[in-house]
Amino acid sequence: MPVWLREHSWRQTLGAVYLSLPLRGARATPANIFCSEQYLKVSIPPFLFEAILYAPIDDTNSTAKIGNGNIFFTLYKKEPAMWDSLTLANAGKEKLQYLRENAVLKAQEKAKEETEAKKIAKQEHKKCALEATMKLEEAQRKRIEDLKEKERQKVAKELEFWKNQQKDADKYKSVQKKGELHQEKEPLKERKNETMSKTRIPNEGTSKIRLKSTKGCHGSSSIFSQNLKEERLPAPRAAATIEVTFTPRVFPTALRESRVAEEEEWLHKQAEARRIINSDLSELEDLKEEEKNPDWLKDKGNKMFAMGNYLGAVNAYNLAVRLNNKLPLLYLNRAACHLKLRNLHKAIEDSSKALELLTPPVPDNKNARVKAHVRRGTAFCQLELYAEGLQDYEAALKIDPGNINIEKDAEKIRHLIQETMQSS
Repeated sequence: MPVWLREHSWRQTLGAVYLSLPLRGARATPANIFCSEQYLKVSIPPFLFEAILYAPIDDTNSTAKIGNGNIFFTLYKKEPAMWDSLTLANAGKEKLQYLRENAVLKAQEKAKEETEAKKIAKQEHKKCALEATMKLEEAQRKRIEDLKEKERQKVAKELEFWKNQQKDADKYKSVQKKGELHQEKEPLKERKNETMSKTRIPNEGTSKIRLKSTKGCHGSSSIFSQNLKEERLPAPRAAATIEVTFTPRVFPTALRESRVAEEEEWLHKQAEARRIINSDLSELEDLKEEEKNPDWLKDKGNKMFAMGNYLGAVNAYNLAVRLNNKLPLLYLNRAACHLKLRNLHKAIEDSSKALELLTPPVPDNKNARVKAHVRRGTAFCQLELYAEGLQDYEAALKIDPGNINIEKDAEKIRHLIQETMQSS
């Protein structure tokens, strides 16, 4: 059952009514207040305030403020007049029920109208935004078309200018060729005069006879003209085929920019890997392409070792070794797995093979050599071959002198050797 709020205070003027309603510790929000023309309701469970107002009010402009444990209403009257009381007196239940239902219906209709108005306003806003967007796109399209037209005109002008230049160049070349032909004719005339002067004889009579004979002889003139043509038009060149051969290259780089020794080593390794893969190994037939890669198998073995699956790691390293038996890290990592599995003899073999492949000793394989000596020395010590194990630890100390852990392990092995000698 709700608790009715009976305590309230109000005052009025000709145009407004001021109502103060205490909340009694309850917390109110605008959602708890309902106000229409003649009906006011405040529902804050478990409290309830309801009033049928004396006369209609302007519910649109009326306000309600929540603060200091009270709700302050400012209700503006529709008609300026002084009310006899805040609520309508001597009203029956049926009339109160009618006013209440009428107020709720009007509020619903008003809310529906406001929703429709908001929807229409939203549509109008979208329409205006769409029109503005279309105008912007049209302006942008027009600007782009103008730029294209300007560029088209510019290119046309440049093309016309280039054509004019080509015409001028052709004219210049034709004039130049005519000048060259004229220059070529002059030396030919000079040669003709020289040949004519050589055939002349100092005796004028004989020269006249010779000249007459040459004029009458058609053969000599045709031979002379043929000689001139041969000088002007040289014989064409003979056709031939030129064969161009290139040095066969596996790598795309030029031979002068490559490192032949490193490339040959790489090709040899690739050929060896292909030979092993293509050999009659039944285990490799069902493998995926990435599972035939030794590096991929090594990474897989490392992940299995980190997860504690030492047998799976050994299998991965075994297959990688069958694919490429020249990688020292495969033997070194497999030795660590054998140590975990207590396969001490196999650990010694793999460590020794890793040390054999880690040659020559260089700074890049320093850490790998240290690990190989330590793992082999550990396997020897677990087989109670302390002298051999101490030799490996001392070899590791020579490679890495400042390693405190190796020094401590070597000192422990020395104590074990001393105790063994004393007990014997």
